[in-house]
Amino acid sequence: MKKYRFANLILLLQLIVPLGVALAVTGGSSRYTGQQGSSSIFGQSRISKQTTTVSSRMAALQRRQRNKNSPEKTSTAASATVAMDPRGGGDESSQENMSRLTKVRRAIFPIYGKEEVTKFLLIGSIKFFIILALTLTRDTKDTLVVTQCGAEAIAFLKIYGVLPAATAYIALYTKMSSGVGKKTLFYATCIPFFIFFLLFDLLVYPNAAVLHPSLSTVQGFLGAASAGGGLSVLANIMANWTSALFYVVAEIYSSVSVGLLFWQFANDVVSVNQAKRFYPLFAQMSGLAPVLAGQFVVRYASRAANFGSSLHRLTGAITFAGVMICTFFHLSKNFCDRQEAMAKATGKADTKEDAAPAPKKKKAKMSMVESAKFLASSQYLRLVATLVLGYGLSINFTEIMWKSLVKRQYPDPLDYQRFMGNFSSAVGLSTCIIIFFGVHVIRLLGWRVGAMATPAIMALLSMPFFGCILTGVESPALLKTAVIFGTIQSLLSKTSKYALFDPTTQMAYIPLDDESKVK
Repeated sequence: MKKYRFANLILLLQLIVPLGVALAVTGGSSRYTGQQGSSSIFGQSRISKQTTTVSSRMAALQRRQRNKNSPEKTSTAASATVAMDPRGGGDESSQENMSRLTKVRRAIFPIYGKEEVTKFLLIGSIKFFIILALTLTRDTKDTLVVTQCGAEAIAFLKIYGVLPAATAYIALYTKMSSGVGKKTLFYATCIPFFIFFLLFDLLVYPNAAVLHPSLSTVQGFLGAASAGGGLSVLANIMANWTSALFYVVAEIYSSVSVGLLFWQFANDVVSVNQAKRFYPLFAQMSGLAPVLAGQFVVRYASRAANFGSSLHRLTGAITFAGVMICTFFHLSKNFCDRQEAMAKATGKADTKEDAAPAPKKKKAKMSMVESAKFLASSQYLRLVATLVLGYGLSINFTEIMWKSLVKRQYPDPLDYQRFMGNFSSAVGLSTCIIIFFGVHVIRLLGWRVGAMATPAIMALLSMPFFGCILTGVESPALLKTAVIFGTIQSLLSKTSKYALFDPTTQMAYIPLDDESKVK
């Protein structure tokens, strides 16, 4: 029970942090509303003219038929007149059916015109393959670290590994963003991650026995042979440092891939008016990626003879996803550039709401300290940062405890990998379902309600999970119950995050200028 002695404190923090997120939400902007309208005056005028012309022609035809005294032809003409009369009951029923179909289509897929559909599919495919690679790397890193170092190592790696590495990476990204173009920046950000994953599979993991020091050697060096707590966790990490390295790189990729690779590009080329319709559907489309990735892990990767063979299969899928990310980015970039060039050539003037954010003049380069001061000076950016940090703290409070319990129930790496694969599929499927039925939440209820849904769900569902831990998990039945409640809590938290929290957070970036978006 020493492992869970801080459950009371974590439960208190788990309840407090979402309240801070809610305060940030209430201070946020809800300016993301759009209007759609159309005029039918000219269309009605054309229909009236066409109706008059048809009636005149049919009257002349009837007169000619009467002169010929042909009852059969007269009957035929009269029938044709009734059939072509636009006021007939059959056409009214057809118009009602068309109206219903139009409403259903607007509710399910509110994207119009060939150009909009093409733009949505190209950009959405980028996110699909980003999430596919993210899911595969996430399941791999969790399997490596949790089964070799223990779930307690996750907190240590996030603080002492991921945080400094992410800080250095953001500093490098900030410097690169001031000196290279956006297209080059995308490739320079994306490709190194997939090179690392490939090298890890081909060179590092097969030689892990040579590269890793023995646990006893590390414990002797740290003096942690008989001590527990932090030194024991550190000894496990150092004895499996290549797995820890994979975890750190995969964690940085999970943040960079969605936050920088995808949303930075999407916010540049998608207008505010399109964002209300595109962004929820982006989440729905990418929600299919965890389903595919999870079933790939369960039905193919985890059925390998050992974890090394399973890693080969996973790396092949990850590499394929990386190639597709670069391919669809290239196609999307060219398509958007052609659209912009055609608009300029034809002199088409877009409204401010429909137009994508205009490029701003380059500003003077800023150091990390100056960037931090710049961000701190903006209340709007501070509120956005509170949203993101609040979610990160809340989800980690529960995930570390939950994954520790899952490891106790599934100690074998392939069994643990299979469980996480099924969990990833469940997250993707539930995300698609919630988006399908809740796609209008942001549009109808507003940005604020969509943003507050995730912290509210996380706070409510954390209580039964920590309640199970506080009652004890020594017996297999209690352990299984705690794992079930933790799985439900993590599942619904991630689902609401992908379906509502991510779109609303990224909408908050759209009104910012280029400097604020990058810095």
